[in-house]
Amino acid sequence: MAGPTAKRRLVRIDNGSTAVRFDNLVAEEPLEIRVDGTALAVTMRTPGNDFELAAGFLLTEGIVERAEQIRTLRYCVGEDEAQEFNVLNADLAGDAPGRAAGERSFVTTSSCGLCGKTSIDNVRTRARFDVRHDDMHVSPSLLASLPDRLRDHQRVFERTGGLHAAGLFTPSGDLVCLREDVGRHNAFDKVVGWAALERRLPLRSHLILASGRASFELTQKALMAGIPVLASVSAPSTLAVQLADETGMTLVGFLRGPTMNVYTGEHRVST
Repeated sequence: MAGPTAKRRLVRIDNGSTAVRFDNLVAEEPLEIRVDGTALAVTMRTPGNDFELAAGFLLTEGIVERAEQIRTLRYCVGEDEAQEFNVLNADLAGDAPGRAAGERSFVTTSSCGLCGKTSIDNVRTRARFDVRHDDMHVSPSLLASLPDRLRDHQRVFERTGGLHAAGLFTPSGDLVCLREDVGRHNAFDKVVGWAALERRLPLRSHLILASGRASFELTQKALMAGIPVLASVSAPSTLAVQLADETGMTLVGFLRGPTMNVYTGEHRVST
Protein backbone atom coordinates (compact mmCIF):
# COMPACT_ATOMS: atom_id res chain seq x y z
CA MET A 1 0.00 0.00 0.00
CA ALA A 2 1.24 3.47 -0.83
CA GLY A 3 2.04 5.80 2.03
CA PRO A 4 0.63 9.29 2.63
CA THR A 5 3.66 10.99 1.02
CA ALA A 6 6.11 10.42 -1.81
CA LYS A 7 9.42 12.06 -2.72
CA ARG A 8 9.68 13.90 -6.04
CA ARG A 9 12.66 15.42 -7.81
CA LEU A 10 12.33 19.11 -8.69
CA VAL A 11 14.35 22.05 -9.89
CA ARG A 12 14.40 24.90 -7.40
CA ILE A 13 14.74 28.38 -8.89
CA ASP A 14 15.75 31.04 -6.41
CA ASN A 15 16.70 34.54 -7.47
CA GLY A 16 18.06 33.37 -10.82
CA SER A 17 19.98 30.32 -9.59
CA THR A 18 18.84 26.73 -10.05
CA ALA A 19 19.42 23.61 -8.01
CA VAL A 20 18.06 20.06 -7.93
CA ARG A 21 16.05 19.29 -4.82
CA PHE A 22 13.67 16.62 -3.57
CA ASP A 23 10.31 17.42 -2.01
CA ASN A 24 7.72 15.45 -0.06
CA LEU A 25 4.39 15.47 -1.89
CA VAL A 26 1.00 14.42 -0.58
CA ALA A 27 -0.10 11.12 -2.09
CA GLU A 28 -3.38 11.14 -3.97
CA GLU A 29 -4.87 7.88 -5.21
CA PRO A 30 -8.35 6.60 -6.06
CA LEU A 31 -10.28 4.44 -3.63
CA GLU A 32 -13.24 2.49 -4.98
CA ILE A 33 -15.80 1.64 -2.33
CA ARG A 34 -17.99 -1.35 -3.08
CA VAL A 35 -21.09 -2.51 -1.23
CA ASP A 36 -21.67 -6.27 -1.28
CA GLY A 37 -19.40 -6.51 -4.31
CA THR A 38 -21.07 -3.75 -6.34
CA ALA A 39 -19.23 -0.50 -7.01
CA LEU A 40 -20.76 2.41 -5.09
CA ALA A 41 -18.23 5.26 -5.04
CA VAL A 42 -14.80 6.33 -6.19
CA THR A 43 -13.03 9.02 -4.20
CA MET A 44 -9.58 10.54 -4.60
CA ARG A 45 -7.91 10.26 -1.22
CA THR A 46 -4.63 10.16 0.67
CA PRO A 47 -3.91 6.48 1.45
CA GLY A 48 -4.29 5.60 5.11
CA ASN A 49 -7.23 4.99 7.46
CA ASP A 50 -9.16 3.62 4.49
CA PHE A 51 -11.53 1.53 6.62
CA GLU A 52 -12.42 4.63 8.65
CA LEU A 53 -12.93 6.57 5.43
CA ALA A 54 -15.27 3.90 4.05
CA ALA A 55 -17.22 3.56 7.30
CA GLY A 56 -17.59 7.32 7.64
CA PHE A 57 -18.69 7.65 4.03
CA LEU A 58 -21.32 4.93 4.38
CA LEU A 59 -22.69 6.56 7.53
CA THR A 60 -22.67 10.18 6.43
CA GLU A 61 -24.30 9.31 3.12
CA GLY A 62 -27.03 7.24 4.75
CA ILE A 63 -25.97 3.92 3.22
CA VAL A 64 -25.94 2.55 6.77
CA GLU A 65 -27.66 3.96 9.84
CA ARG A 66 -25.23 2.60 12.42
CA ALA A 67 -21.83 0.95 12.49
CA GLU A 68 -23.30 -2.43 13.41
CA GLN A 69 -24.80 -2.62 9.91
CA ILE A 70 -21.29 -2.86 8.46
CA ARG A 71 -20.47 -6.53 8.83
CA THR A 72 -16.98 -6.45 7.34
CA LEU A 73 -14.61 -4.10 5.56
CA ARG A 74 -11.85 -5.61 3.46
CA TYR A 75 -9.57 -4.85 0.55
CA CYS A 76 -10.44 -6.72 -2.61
CA VAL A 77 -8.29 -9.32 -4.36
CA GLY A 78 -7.63 -8.95 -8.09
CA GLU A 79 -7.70 -11.62 -10.76
CA ASP A 80 -4.02 -12.31 -10.15
CA GLU A 81 -4.78 -12.97 -6.46
CA ALA A 82 -2.95 -9.80 -5.47
CA GLN A 83 -4.61 -7.56 -2.91
CA GLU A 84 -5.88 -4.30 -4.36
CA PHE A 85 -5.41 -1.60 -1.76
CA ASN A 86 -7.36 0.89 -3.88
CA VAL A 87 -10.53 -1.23 -3.92
CA LEU A 88 -12.46 -1.84 -0.71
CA ASN A 89 -15.64 -3.85 -0.15
CA ALA A 90 -18.20 -3.36 2.59
CA ASP A 91 -20.45 -6.29 3.44
CA LEU A 92 -23.66 -4.87 4.89
CA ALA A 93 -26.30 -6.36 7.14
CA GLY A 94 -29.67 -7.10 5.60
CA ASP A 95 -31.41 -4.21 7.38
CA ALA A 96 -28.99 -1.55 6.08
CA PRO A 97 -30.60 1.01 3.74
CA GLY A 98 -27.85 0.22 1.22
CA ARG A 99 -27.49 1.71 -2.24
CA ALA A 100 -31.19 2.60 -2.36
CA ALA A 101 -30.54 5.19 0.36
CA GLY A 102 -29.57 7.66 -2.33
CA GLU A 103 -29.70 7.18 -6.09
CA ARG A 104 -26.93 9.67 -6.80
CA SER A 105 -23.71 9.80 -8.70
CA PHE A 106 -20.99 8.89 -6.22
CA VAL A 107 -17.96 9.95 -8.26
CA THR A 108 -15.85 12.25 -6.09
CA THR A 109 -12.62 14.18 -6.28
CA SER A 110 -10.22 15.37 -3.61
CA SER A 111 -11.40 18.96 -3.98
CA CYS A 112 -15.15 18.51 -3.89
CA GLY A 113 -17.58 16.22 -2.21
CA LEU A 114 -20.18 14.16 -3.98
CA CYS A 115 -20.53 15.50 -7.49
CA GLY A 116 -23.32 15.36 -10.04
CA LYS A 117 -26.17 16.07 -7.61
CA THR A 118 -28.92 18.12 -9.16
CA SER A 119 -30.89 19.60 -6.27
CA ILE A 120 -30.80 20.20 -2.55
CA ASP A 121 -33.42 17.51 -1.97
CA ASN A 122 -31.26 15.05 -3.89
CA VAL A 123 -28.21 15.97 -1.83
CA ARG A 124 -29.53 16.03 1.69
CA THR A 125 -29.45 12.91 3.82
CA ARG A 126 -31.68 12.87 6.87
CA ALA A 127 -29.77 12.65 10.12
CA ARG A 128 -30.64 10.15 12.81
CA PHE A 129 -29.31 12.39 15.57
CA ASP A 130 -30.87 15.63 16.82
CA VAL A 131 -28.30 18.25 17.85
CA ARG A 132 -30.77 21.07 18.47
CA HIS A 133 -31.00 20.49 22.22
CA ASP A 134 -27.36 19.62 22.82
CA ASP A 135 -26.31 21.87 25.72
CA MET A 136 -22.62 22.08 24.82
CA HIS A 137 -20.98 25.46 25.48
CA VAL A 138 -17.55 26.65 24.42
CA SER A 139 -15.77 29.94 25.06
CA PRO A 140 -14.40 32.19 22.31
CA SER A 141 -10.93 31.96 23.86
CA LEU A 142 -10.96 28.18 23.66
CA LEU A 143 -12.20 28.28 20.06
CA ALA A 144 -9.38 30.68 19.23
CA SER A 145 -6.81 28.16 20.48
CA LEU A 146 -8.04 25.22 18.40
CA PRO A 147 -6.50 25.98 14.97
CA ASP A 148 -3.00 26.03 16.49
CA ARG A 149 -3.72 22.80 18.38
CA LEU A 150 -4.87 21.22 15.14
CA ARG A 151 -1.80 22.40 13.23
CA ASP A 152 0.55 21.16 15.95
CA HIS A 153 -0.73 17.61 15.39
CA GLN A 154 -0.78 17.65 11.57
CA ARG A 155 2.28 15.47 11.05
CA VAL A 156 1.89 14.92 7.31
CA PHE A 157 1.01 18.57 6.67
CA GLU A 158 4.20 19.52 8.47
CA ARG A 159 6.18 17.53 5.90
CA THR A 160 4.22 18.49 2.79
CA GLY A 161 2.11 21.62 3.36
CA GLY A 162 -0.60 20.06 1.21
CA LEU A 163 -3.24 18.37 3.36
CA HIS A 164 -6.59 19.23 4.88
CA ALA A 165 -7.41 18.12 8.39
CA ALA A 166 -10.43 17.50 10.58
CA GLY A 167 -10.04 17.53 14.34
CA LEU A 168 -12.57 16.33 16.90
CA PHE A 169 -12.44 18.19 20.22
CA THR A 170 -14.17 18.05 23.60
CA PRO A 171 -15.72 21.20 25.15
CA SER A 172 -12.54 21.61 27.20
CA GLY A 173 -10.38 21.61 24.07
CA ASP A 174 -8.96 18.09 24.28
CA LEU A 175 -8.15 16.65 20.86
CA VAL A 176 -9.92 13.31 20.56
CA CYS A 177 -9.19 12.39 16.94
CA LEU A 178 -7.38 14.02 14.04
CA ARG A 179 -7.28 12.80 10.46
CA GLU A 180 -5.57 14.31 7.42
CA ASP A 181 -6.40 13.89 3.76
CA VAL A 182 -6.00 15.62 0.43
CA GLY A 183 -9.79 16.05 0.48
CA ARG A 184 -11.68 17.95 3.18
CA HIS A 185 -14.64 15.59 2.97
CA ASN A 186 -12.37 12.54 3.29
CA ALA A 187 -10.77 13.93 6.46
CA PHE A 188 -14.27 14.34 7.94
CA ASP A 189 -15.31 10.85 6.88
CA LYS A 190 -12.18 9.39 8.48
CA VAL A 191 -13.00 11.07 11.80
CA VAL A 192 -16.64 9.96 11.66
CA GLY A 193 -15.58 6.47 10.59
CA TRP A 194 -13.14 6.26 13.50
CA ALA A 195 -15.93 7.23 15.90
CA ALA A 196 -18.31 4.72 14.31
CA LEU A 197 -15.86 1.82 14.46
CA GLU A 198 -15.08 2.74 18.08
CA ARG A 199 -18.83 2.73 18.82
CA ARG A 200 -18.76 6.38 19.92
CA LEU A 201 -21.66 7.71 17.84
CA PRO A 202 -23.46 10.00 18.33
CA LEU A 203 -20.72 12.50 19.16
CA ARG A 204 -22.79 14.61 21.51
CA SER A 205 -21.12 17.66 23.07
CA HIS A 206 -18.18 17.52 20.68
CA LEU A 207 -16.78 20.07 18.25
CA ILE A 208 -15.24 19.35 14.86
CA LEU A 209 -12.77 21.76 13.29
CA ALA A 210 -12.11 21.98 9.54
CA SER A 211 -8.78 23.29 8.28
CA GLY A 212 -10.47 24.87 5.26
CA ARG A 213 -13.87 26.24 4.36
CA ALA A 214 -17.16 24.89 5.71
CA SER A 215 -19.23 23.52 2.85
CA PHE A 216 -22.75 22.10 2.89
CA GLU A 217 -21.29 18.62 2.72
CA LEU A 218 -19.07 19.03 5.79
CA THR A 219 -22.00 20.46 7.73
CA GLN A 220 -24.10 17.45 6.77
CA LYS A 221 -21.36 15.00 7.74
CA ALA A 222 -21.03 16.64 11.17
CA LEU A 223 -24.79 16.50 11.58
CA MET A 224 -24.94 12.82 10.60
CA ALA A 225 -22.46 12.09 13.40
CA GLY A 226 -24.46 14.07 15.96
CA ILE A 227 -21.84 16.82 16.35
CA PRO A 228 -23.44 20.07 17.56
CA VAL A 229 -20.58 22.50 16.75
CA LEU A 230 -18.68 22.91 13.47
CA ALA A 231 -15.87 25.44 13.20
CA SER A 232 -13.67 26.31 10.24
CA VAL A 233 -10.72 28.60 9.65
CA SER A 234 -12.28 29.83 6.41
CA ALA A 235 -15.67 30.82 5.02
CA PRO A 236 -18.89 28.82 5.10
CA SER A 237 -21.20 28.51 2.11
CA THR A 238 -24.80 29.69 2.03
CA LEU A 239 -26.11 26.12 2.07
CA ALA A 240 -23.87 25.25 5.02
CA VAL A 241 -25.31 28.14 7.04
CA GLN A 242 -28.85 27.26 5.97
CA LEU A 243 -28.49 23.61 7.02
CA ALA A 244 -26.85 24.52 10.33
CA ASP A 245 -29.61 27.02 11.08
CA GLU A 246 -32.39 24.58 10.20
CA THR A 247 -30.98 21.82 12.41
CA GLY A 248 -29.86 23.85 15.42
CA MET A 249 -26.13 23.36 14.84
CA THR A 250 -23.56 25.98 15.80
CA LEU A 251 -21.45 27.06 12.81
CA VAL A 252 -18.33 29.18 13.30
CA GLY A 253 -16.33 30.51 10.36
CA PHE A 254 -13.17 32.57 9.81
CA LEU A 255 -11.75 31.22 13.07
CA ARG A 256 -8.45 33.08 13.11
CA GLY A 257 -6.97 33.94 16.46
CA PRO A 258 -9.33 35.96 18.66
CA THR A 259 -11.66 36.85 15.78
CA MET A 260 -14.40 34.61 14.42
CA ASN A 261 -17.87 34.76 12.90
CA VAL A 262 -20.65 32.79 14.60
CA TYR A 263 -23.22 32.25 11.86
CA THR A 264 -25.69 30.03 13.71
CA GLY A 265 -26.21 28.68 17.22
CA GLU A 266 -24.53 31.59 18.99
CA HIS A 267 -26.07 30.47 22.29
CA ARG A 268 -23.36 27.78 22.53
CA VAL A 269 -20.52 30.32 22.28
CA SER A 270 -20.41 32.07 25.64
CA THR A 271 -17.83 34.47 27.02
